[in-house]
Amino acid sequence: MTPDRPLVLVGAGKMGGAMLEGWLASGIDPRTIVVIEPNPSDTQPLQTPGLRVVSEPPALVADTLVLAIKPQMFGDVLPSLSRLRDGETLVVSIAAGITIATLGTLGPGPIVRSIPNTPSSVGKGMTAAVGSGLSEAQLGLADKLLRGFGAVEWVEDEALIDAATAVSGSGPAYVFLMVEALTEAGIAEGLPADVAASLARNTIIGAGALLDRSSLDPATLRRNVTSPGGTTAAALDVLMEEGALEALMKRAVHAARVRSDELGS
Repeated sequence: MTPDRPLVLVGAGKMGGAMLEGWLASGIDPRTIVVIEPNPSDTQPLQTPGLRVVSEPPALVADTLVLAIKPQMFGDVLPSLSRLRDGETLVVSIAAGITIATLGTLGPGPIVRSIPNTPSSVGKGMTAAVGSGLSEAQLGLADKLLRGFGAVEWVEDEALIDAATAVSGSGPAYVFLMVEALTEAGIAEGLPADVAASLARNTIIGAGALLDRSSLDPATLRRNVTSPGGTTAAALDVLMEEGALEALMKRAVHAARVRSDELGS
């Protein structure tokens, strides 16, 4: 990437902005980045000296074109972006439901389709990605760019993106529901609502941090907090009875995967 053949980011909302912030923090020269954003905010990343922020596609060819716009905007925006690309330009999309075939209407060349989740907006995302026509160098570049707002897992088949969406894309909602349910359970046992909410929220946050920092797998961490015959064991006997929670989660993820497939077809 150079100032003459830059990294072009289309869209600097929550996701695009978080990605840009990660790039700048990693040391990418702002002079090699162009941001296309009709309504730029006054956030610090967009004020970085040397960074070019424009409202319309400029007259240049991008080394890498990152699409961080909403899926419903693609029909209007893609035609105007085709002139930014030649056969060597790497296209990276983070829009849900936009297939490699649709991205291919920009013209021939390497493409990455990726699905980040909402924690990406705070730099703690989980992104699933699949590539088409990439060299090893382009794969490495795409991986680096996507890691600008969190972790990345690559899948070999685009068909697996729907399953990844059901696990990580929709996954934060499952966790938030768990916090809601745990809060209501605490209230049912007599805790004041604000206390129950704080206990549930911070327990989930702390458990996630422990999982992130520990080298142990989730099953071992669960066993470590479960004393035989204790309170946690009594609760887990209910949650794990005949695989109840596991079966429910499988049903939920399957439903999300099926719906993702329907929306993308």
